[in-house]
Amino acid sequence: MNDGVLRYRGREITSADLSFLREFIHAHSHLSRWKLSRQLCEAWQWKQANGALRDQVCRSLLLFLHRNGDLELPAIRRRPVRNYLADRERPEPLVPDNRPVRGSLSVLRPRIEIQQVRRTAGEALFNSLVEQYHYLQYDQPVGEQVKYLVTANGQAIACLAFSSAPRHLAPRDRFIGWDAEARRRNIGLIAYNTRFLILPWVAVPHLASHLLGRVAATIPCDWERMYAHPVWLLETFVDPARFRGTCYRAANWIPLGSTTGRGKDDLTHKPNRPSKEILVYPLHRRFRNLLSE
Repeated sequence: MNDGVLRYRGREITSADLSFLREFIHAHSHLSRWKLSRQLCEAWQWKQANGALRDQVCRSLLLFLHRNGDLELPAIRRRPVRNYLADRERPEPLVPDNRPVRGSLSVLRPRIEIQQVRRTAGEALFNSLVEQYHYLQYDQPVGEQVKYLVTANGQAIACLAFSSAPRHLAPRDRFIGWDAEARRRNIGLIAYNTRFLILPWVAVPHLASHLLGRVAATIPCDWERMYAHPVWLLETFVDPARFRGTCYRAANWIPLGSTTGRGKDDLTHKPNRPSKEILVYPLHRRFRNLLSE
């Protein structure tokens, strides 16, 4: 709490909010924690742009305040089978068509299809391919996300995933030039490229940068169709110990510097992981104005 205000995932929680929460919980003590968070989202009109309740974030907030001693939640009625993202079952290892794909991009290009597979039948294959062939494996994002499965003649050749952007990233924030309030309002208008995988049976020069350009052209419409708001900037991290980021540069992504190596949940202010290069790609010529409104 700072000057009577707690900031949690972009929302300010004041002392008056805490008083309201205590009264709200007392008046709804018959509800489970899950139902309580959904009722609170309705009371606060805490919703995503597409109208969906932000109940997962709300439950996290209530649990944080409970553990911090700021309020007392009802007793847990039923423990979920799995409590942590790390405990989730891994994607099923589906057997892909792994015939070699070789040749020039000009020959392959007319046969390439890029499909957004989030919440479709193709999502299981996407998850399985990333789990099996990406060096970081599959990680279930929290929040807004889109997934692209790339095929050529019906055979999977690449996967690209985008999700909600990290809230604080100093080189990016300086590049945009927004203040803290604008960042709080508009952080959801940036999409973070979490995974990019060219499958190991594919060897086509310049394919990676070509796909980055194709996806950049379609992601604003796909994101708005799914979440009822646009995105104006793409960003990604590249591990310089493994990669040079050549395909991003060839696709006109802009290098901004490096991360601190502390991670988003750091409390020590000391590096605890490898530093990564930050690259961004504006999706609109007025992206700075649009992100600062």
